[in-house]
Amino acid sequence: MDCGPGVSRRVAACQSDGHGIRCDSACLRADIAEPIRHDYRGKVAGYGELLRTPGVARIIAAQLTARFPNGMTSLAILLHIEQVTGSYGSAGLVLAATSVGQAVAGPITSRWMGLWGMRRVLTVTLAICAAAIAGIAAFTLPLPAYMVLGLVAGLSTPPVQAAVRTIYPKMVNSRQVTPLYSLDASLQEIIWVVAPVLITFVATQIGTVQALALIVIVLLGGGAWFILSPEVGRVRIPRSRRSFGKVLGKPAVLLATVVGFLLIGACAAVEVGVVATFGHEGIEAGLVLAVFAIGSLAGGLSFGHIPIGPWATARRMLIVAAGLSLTMISLNAWWLGATLAVAGLGVAPALAVIFAMTSASVKFSETAEAYGWIGTGQLIGAAAGSAVAGFLVDGAGPQGAYLAAALFAATGAIVAIVFVRGFPDLRDRDPSPIPDTEPVPTIT
Repeated sequence: MDCGPGVSRRVAACQSDGHGIRCDSACLRADIAEPIRHDYRGKVAGYGELLRTPGVARIIAAQLTARFPNGMTSLAILLHIEQVTGSYGSAGLVLAATSVGQAVAGPITSRWMGLWGMRRVLTVTLAICAAAIAGIAAFTLPLPAYMVLGLVAGLSTPPVQAAVRTIYPKMVNSRQVTPLYSLDASLQEIIWVVAPVLITFVATQIGTVQALALIVIVLLGGGAWFILSPEVGRVRIPRSRRSFGKVLGKPAVLLATVVGFLLIGACAAVEVGVVATFGHEGIEAGLVLAVFAIGSLAGGLSFGHIPIGPWATARRMLIVAAGLSLTMISLNAWWLGATLAVAGLGVAPALAVIFAMTSASVKFSETAEAYGWIGTGQLIGAAAGSAVAGFLVDGAGPQGAYLAAALFAATGAIVAIVFVRGFPDLRDRDPSPIPDTEPVPTIT
């Protein structure tokens, strides 16, 4: 048994803890450097090999199930509150409270996992979030009370995304880390294709209370599956010695947060534009957005094996910007579908680069908080993209939303080009986090 991917020498410097080998930074740095460089010059691992790695398929399935409510909750709350109050404005206020809660809590709950353990934080947040959503479904309340419950649901959203992306580098060898992040970014598109359709059907054909109840069931079931996964119990995030927020001082993390903000802002603006083009009732809107997501899935699976250099983010954002720029030529459903498919080819690969470069740039104790900040940036980006696009739609029609989307993506590409020196070169490097001096268990 070894200390981690590529490590074969001086194993005696590490101590067994019953779950694997606990390795300090001296052990890791001495033994990891050369083997990993050699590893990365070889053939990059394929997805088949990746999914055959013990535990990988299980943890991917579990985290996708646990995160599935993310694609349902906002829409279900919107429909339910509008039905109860008769006001889309009231529904918007509850959604805003939920989004604010999620944005604030992301880096905080992620950091807590290093203080109190993954399972404890995930379990507590899961229980509170499920109770808050159940409260929205079960009780007829004044608007301020609904807003409070929405805020609580947002604040207690389980940090599954930060947890799983912290676990990934501990599960696979150096060749597999980048493809794993790409596969994760690609498969998450399934959530955004299936979840809105499913929850809309349940809410409109059965009832909004039942739709929220379904969310609670999936949240508890998927969350329990993820929490009880062996990998979650085996990885312990060491306590960070740096103060809260200091991780944003790392150029790669700050750039990942900014680019993520702009990328998701572009995607949110696209959603507004598509809905404005075809209306809430048109089947074309759902189909066009599905094509956008499928393009992202295809891009992630096709390009995920490509080693990541400093220009990787810029190239992927340019693909997104180019595709979105073409959307303004015509509002024909076929044209929009084709151009959004092109734009989508860059979305999942760009997200994969963001995750990999973050992982490679921080200590293991800082990874969860770093991903929490990135998640917060993306949430704010979604809100900003929707707001800007909505304002432009009111003034210039649907083309305004597509213009906003293209500008968000182009700005992301410009940031990646101007600050290219801040992006790490991972072509000959292990994208795993920098080891802490505190012993950390690895999954074997």
